[in-house]
Amino acid sequence: MIYLVVFFGAGIGGVLRHAVNTGAARLFGYGFPFGTLTVNVLGSVIMGLLTEFFVVRSGLPQELRLFMTTGLLGGFTTFSTFSLDAVSLWERGQWGMAAVYVALSLVALMVGLFIGLSMIRFSGQRS
Repeated sequence: MIYLVVFFGAGIGGVLRHAVNTGAARLFGYGFPFGTLTVNVLGSVIMGLLTEFFVVRSGLPQELRLFMTTGLLGGFTTFSTFSLDAVSLWERGQWGMAAVYVALSLVALMVGLFIGLSMIRFSGQRS
């Protein structure tokens, strides 16, 4: 049952992300990724709100938490979880670990993307 809850939340989040990206492209054009920036910032704000809300309302069902965070926000943006992890380290006083996590994540994600792009480009699959 929990997997279905996450599944439906992720589907809704993905549709919302697409709607924001499409709307931003119509408004601002394609020269800068305003849609991605918007979903990442908005997703991080919502993750912060939900995290504190769930602390205050600790009796809420696990399914609701998973639907909103892992599902809906996971489909909307995974950057919100990255932000939560980094800020959690920072708030625990692990500033060095937070800095390493942020730097390592950004570098590793970009390197991973380049590896994926290169695998297709150099395999002859792209003309």
